[in-house]
Amino acid sequence: MRAVVQRVHEAAVVVNDCTVGGIGKGLLVYLGVGSDDRPADSDYLAEKVRYLRIFPDDHKPLNRDVVEAEGGILVISAFTTQADARKGRRPALTGAAEPQLAEELYEQFCKKLETLGVKPQTGQFREHMDVSSVNDGPICILLDSGRQF
Repeated sequence: MRAVVQRVHEAAVVVNDCTVGGIGKGLLVYLGVGSDDRPADSDYLAEKVRYLRIFPDDHKPLNRDVVEAEGGILVISAFTTQADARKGRRPALTGAAEPQLAEELYEQFCKKLETLGVKPQTGQFREHMDVSSVNDGPICILLDSGRQF
């Protein structure tokens, strides 16, 4: 499972001209499920995102997590985080999970965040989404449950 985590001043997601999720300060998470991901991958990444210390305090620029910073989390399903662009010019998406598994693990990720004290805002699974954000920093972190990077 992979995530692109961005620290934002604000972020929102629109589906069919209707805003379905949004946050002020916090984390925008693009989450992609791989074909061999399991529930443990989802739980691992949810904990990593929840406790990722990328907000400033009075002493260090990267010292507080999203809850300490009183921020929100917007989670967007993004199978393209599983793209492999090492060969050629068209990314291969063969590493992405089938929709049923992807949706199950996406939902588990969001539920795990709730058990960790953050009720995430979300997009809509398998829908075309327009995502807007104002990146803070910019701070962009890549996470992989298989620890490939």
